[in-house]
Amino acid sequence: MTPQRAELWERLGAPTDQVGSVNDPRTQEEFGVKWNEKWVYVPEHGSSEQRVVLWNRYDFLGIFRVAPDGTATPEPLPED
Repeated sequence: MTPQRAELWERLGAPTDQVGSVNDPRTQEEFGVKWNEKWVYVPEHGSSEQRVVLWNRYDFLGIFRVAPDGTATPEPLPED
């Protein structure tokens, strides 16, 4: 089951930055996924990896950990 936007926002908190929006018709491709909205979370204390959440309109596409060199690793959904 894929998470809803509000549910994921509650689990992860507000993103540090956002690119695009749910109503933006322009898509981009990153990590092999076409998206139109990206939530970006800056690295947590002691980590150098960003967390990125990708959406295509209301459809959840995935969470990725992005290393400083740009390498992305899919991340499982966070537990409650």
